[in-house]
Amino acid sequence: MLVEQLDYQKGSSFRAANGQRGQILSRESAYGLMLNYESGYTRGVLGFGLDAHAYGAINLGTQADQTRATPRYVAKNGQEIADNFGRMGGALKVRMSSTELKVGEMRTKTPIFSSSDTRLLPESNRGWQVISQDIPSLTLQAGRFTGWADRNARKNGADLLANYSGVTSGAFSFFGGAWVTPVTNLTLSSYYGQYEDNWNTAYLGGFYKLPLADKRALSFSLNIYRSTDTGKAKSGEIDTTTWSLMSSYVIGAHKFGIGYQKVNGNNPFDYVNRGSIWLENAMQLSDFNGPHEASWQLKYDVDLASIATPGLSAGVAYTRGSGIDNSHLNSVYASYLGYSGVNGKHWERDLMLRYIVQQGAAKNLSLQLRYGVHRTNKAQGEANMNQLRLQAELPLGIL
Repeated sequence: MLVEQLDYQKGSSFRAANGQRGQILSRESAYGLMLNYESGYTRGVLGFGLDAHAYGAINLGTQADQTRATPRYVAKNGQEIADNFGRMGGALKVRMSSTELKVGEMRTKTPIFSSSDTRLLPESNRGWQVISQDIPSLTLQAGRFTGWADRNARKNGADLLANYSGVTSGAFSFFGGAWVTPVTNLTLSSYYGQYEDNWNTAYLGGFYKLPLADKRALSFSLNIYRSTDTGKAKSGEIDTTTWSLMSSYVIGAHKFGIGYQKVNGNNPFDYVNRGSIWLENAMQLSDFNGPHEASWQLKYDVDLASIATPGLSAGVAYTRGSGIDNSHLNSVYASYLGYSGVNGKHWERDLMLRYIVQQGAAKNLSLQLRYGVHRTNKAQGEANMNQLRLQAELPLGIL
């Protein structure tokens, strides 16, 4: 189940699904059910199997005049809100040794093509993907996807969609992998992908953790994206390098983090699928990915198991971005986003409280409360808003 309320501040020009502007509150609530089936493999050198899923949702009272124009859960742009909806799909899979090929409808997880599962229902994509772990310490992946189902989709197979240019495409292809290096606690990853007739993206990531005495540790996470236009360049000229670095210090149940993120380019860092951005400052309400934007983040997480009760955790983060220049957007981004200001700046504050039931009939029930506040100047382009999100999730084993 998921309940969300967005409170748009200071005369925001928020547009509702019914086309009306000037709404102050956007409310959506629904109950979702996800059924997932993963078979084993047949015997032999080649093993065959099947993965399948069925997703459904029930509207808990959302009204068309209380949802934003791009709703996340129940509403569909410009249409009546259904009392219930759903979709299903499956993928055939083949395994040889430690290499697996899937063909069909599935969820993905890579830094440049990843399915979001942070809303009521998850995204899924149609295509093929191969994952190989035959080489020790190395996980290789490659895939090509030609269809997309958004989190509130009624069916599979829609064209892929860029988040910030709004341009569709018939395919996204990628290859890459992750390497657990001989250096203790150091992992490197690299991927290359192409959003057909739009852009190429190269990615380099690294994570290093240095254990210290007395339950302390220091860690560093680096993400770098390099994007350039390709083919018909339907999203216009693109020449963008974006990176983030997060350093964290853990002492017992407490974790402190400081992060920096920078976009070098005249357009925002753009991506396909809602979850294909692994930058550290991509927050609850804003990605902090504007043209030439520099942003800082301070965060604190605490595991309250030893302080209050097992299963309870909390976190707070504050992110501030500045130096945003929308005056040199190419014509595609300028038309779709409608931004043109110089010296844009904004900040976001996020609070999170999560509890996982440890025992009893409701064991593994996850309850999560998130509250985000975003404030911006006119030049940045996004909206001033407060968001309250309550999510409850209970996994059940059937077979």
